[in-house]
Amino acid sequence: MFLLFGSRATEQIVNVVTFVCGYCHTSARQNVVRSANRFTLFFVPLFTFSTRFYNECTNCGGRTALTRAQVEHSLSSVARDTAR
Repeated sequence: MFLLFGSRATEQIVNVVTFVCGYCHTSARQNVVRSANRFTLFFVPLFTFSTRFYNECTNCGGRTALTRAQVEHSLSSVARDTAR
């Protein structure tokens, strides 16, 4: 009997914000990305065991780590701007 297990990494853009990049110092769009590692059994993802968030500059590709609170703040600021 074979038992196939492993992990799979997935990335998803959560939000797009615009501010000055800390690496290239230009005002550019920043992709807020959620990176998740999932345990798989027979190629079926069962559960997530690691989740990280980061900003990725669309100009230079520089990445900055984010906390979950920072991501929630960026989502609330976008929702507040669209309500206006």
